[in-house]
Amino acid sequence: MAGLNINSKYKMLSGYEIPVLGYGVYQTPADVAEDVTSHAFKTGYRHVDSARVYRNEQPCAEAIRKAGIPRSEIFFTSKVPPRSMGYDKTKESINSSFKQTGLDYIDLYLIHAPYGGKDARNGSWRALVEAKQAGLIRSIGVSNYGVHHLNELEAYIKELEGRYGKGKGGEISVGQWELHPWLARKDIVDWCNERGVICEAYCPLIRGQRLGEKALQDLSKKHGKTPAQVLMRWSLQKGFVPLPKSVTPSRIEENADVYDFELEPEDMKALETTVYEHCAWDPTTSSD
Repeated sequence: MAGLNINSKYKMLSGYEIPVLGYGVYQTPADVAEDVTSHAFKTGYRHVDSARVYRNEQPCAEAIRKAGIPRSEIFFTSKVPPRSMGYDKTKESINSSFKQTGLDYIDLYLIHAPYGGKDARNGSWRALVEAKQAGLIRSIGVSNYGVHHLNELEAYIKELEGRYGKGKGGEISVGQWELHPWLARKDIVDWCNERGVICEAYCPLIRGQRLGEKALQDLSKKHGKTPAQVLMRWSLQKGFVPLPKSVTPSRIEENADVYDFELEPEDMKALETTVYEHCAWDPTTSSD
């Protein structure tokens, strides 16, 4: 994607904008989360991806408060825990996020995983829609949904609209998945692209497991960039919102220094694989 910079944003179906570069805080201990999130803000990030199960919403919110940046310019995400699926538990989860963070609103709230069965998934979605209608949450979406889960949710949104009126079913503004050249998830990405759903990419650097791959090394030499930066650029040029995670200040900076080069079509092709190898969990295959 030519013309991208660290301040670039995409418009979501909700009408709100999402910064194209995010900072992930999965497994970031609460006692360091404020400091590293603050460093990310100083580096230029304006988007923090947290979750209830990460147990670091509060220090992330503290970093937001102390950043000296208008709240409207910082994008904060949280997620419904897999154990909190269902209407009532999701309402509790949302309330807990506000108690923890003290924020006036949350930019994006996702269903973390499609567990618990159809009724629980639909109940969680209805709770998110109500929180959005109340102005607590600006945009809603899902994480780790397979195409079958997405189709199920799309049907439920239509059902809600039939019952309560157009626009009352909510919209899937964002979907978040593990996405990288060794797990490109074409079926899911195509589903989202056809509907204007933004794809967020977690583990865009594959937890460092593939940095020695020849294709990556070759492109690293060609562009004078690190393999991690090549992967970040791949994600951006795919139209994804990558969420690199690091607690090392130099790496936080490195992962954002990806706007002074562009992968050519043959470079992108060199990173095409038919491999399906995840480095994290894979709830997309859940069939309950």
